[in-house]
Amino acid sequence: MTSPTPSSFELLPGAGDSPVILHVPHAARRIPADVRAGILLDDGALERELDHIVDAYTDRIAEGAAEQAGVTPFRFVNRLSRLVVDPERFPDEREEMLAAGMGAVYTRTTHGDALRGTDFDPEPLVERYFRPYARAMTDAVSGRLAAAGRAVVVDVHSYPSVRLPYELHGDGARPAVCLGTDPFHTPPALLDAAREAFAGIGETGLDSPFSGTYVPLRYHGSETRVSALMVEIRRDTYMSEPGGPAGPGLSRLASALADLVDALTR
Repeated sequence: MTSPTPSSFELLPGAGDSPVILHVPHAARRIPADVRAGILLDDGALERELDHIVDAYTDRIAEGAAEQAGVTPFRFVNRLSRLVVDPERFPDEREEMLAAGMGAVYTRTTHGDALRGTDFDPEPLVERYFRPYARAMTDAVSGRLAAAGRAVVVDVHSYPSVRLPYELHGDGARPAVCLGTDPFHTPPALLDAAREAFAGIGETGLDSPFSGTYVPLRYHGSETRVSALMVEIRRDTYMSEPGGPAGPGLSRLASALADLVDALTR
């Protein structure tokens, strides 16, 4: 088996007794040269695609939250673009985004254009990047269970203010902060804490335009000590779209996320 590049993802340590992991899977733009060779877009088109698909600055939001929180959370950060692999997808037919060409390895762009050839084999990328990431994230959650007796995964994402063609459920509300939930792993107290923490940012909503949250499969639907929430931040609240600079909203969001971390640590 080919090992992943050491910098393809990173677990940044927090306080030993913190149960919280801020998971940042989609903030990076980096694509290794050998992976880039399998992408059909020219350089300009690829940069435009990254502008649309990257959850820009969410790593900085999580970093700011970690610095401000009373008890430092752990951070698990993907250092490669989701155009390499998307670690939050199912790697098989269970993944509904396969319908848009966006399973664990994307074959279509945000606007439905071909990203990879029809004969492209995703398995080498899944083996090299997806599976090691999943194992490492599982280990990170296991570590919090062992040290703190519980684990709380807060998935930090962003989304565009205007629906993109790839969105399967993009015709609903687009609040300032969308909270994605899991019926087993998102208890009411976690939702209440998130609503309170982000109240100053703007309207919060549930599961629209994106739903669900990340839980390692080892624990999904079976371990009550693992709770999880996806925080989807509408990009116009903190940056110029698409792919533009961050604005003052970024620091407000970091503070709000720190408030959520503090609430989950008490």
